[in-house]
Amino acid sequence: MNHSTIANAEVVRLITIPISHYSEKVRWALDLLKISYTEERHVPVFHRLATRKYGGSSVPVLVTQSGNFTDSTDILHYLDTLSPESQCLYPKERELRREVEELQELFDARLGADTRNWGYFYRSGDRKTMRKAWCNGTPQFERVGFEIAFPLISAKVRQVYNITADSAASSLQGIKEIFEIVDRRLAGGKTYLVGDTISAADITFAALVAPILLPPEHPVLVAKIEELPIEMATVIKELQSTAAGVYALRLYRDQRRVQ
Repeated sequence: MNHSTIANAEVVRLITIPISHYSEKVRWALDLLKISYTEERHVPVFHRLATRKYGGSSVPVLVTQSGNFTDSTDILHYLDTLSPESQCLYPKERELRREVEELQELFDARLGADTRNWGYFYRSGDRKTMRKAWCNGTPQFERVGFEIAFPLISAKVRQVYNITADSAASSLQGIKEIFEIVDRRLAGGKTYLVGDTISAADITFAALVAPILLPPEHPVLVAKIEELPIEMATVIKELQSTAAGVYALRLYRDQRRVQ
């Protein structure tokens, strides 16, 4: 449980898959805003038993007294209504807010899928790795189910997301294109993508690239670069050295504080 500094705030409930980078996006926002929450983690496939009753099919799902939210960006917009003036996820100034929302949409639609698909191409068949990634903090019966059904779950993931060598290569190209966009926005020594404070755009970018940058401050990531296939590790080192990679790792180092 995280403990809020906001007096009399409700404790919201966050339903996740441990390794989900969209779930990490919401975790980060909750921690940044010091909003109390409990996290309920589930193994893929089993997670649907928890999300379906709240109207969601995937994760994250945020369960609140004000309603249930089944999309990470919708969740951030809701959390912004609870944030203090000094720590808004979306700027008050209209043009800056538009920039944040456009970047967030770009990252959600393209970067999130590409990082997931590229990473799963290399790792989704590795039982040991996926046990750490999918089972961390989940119910015991789901962990048992993982051991029994892992080949089926892994195959389902590859089928649903169309994980192939060709799709992985396409995803990597997509990742590099987004990194170039971020590189250009950071030109001139900018600290954040929009404005002078961290926003939903920064959180979304850093959270969605975390699985391929491996920031040590991440609360769930389990892989170490020396444990990865050489081809994968080479690409990760290349991305870590870009302006966008340095920026995302800095955000984790300086801004990602788990309450």
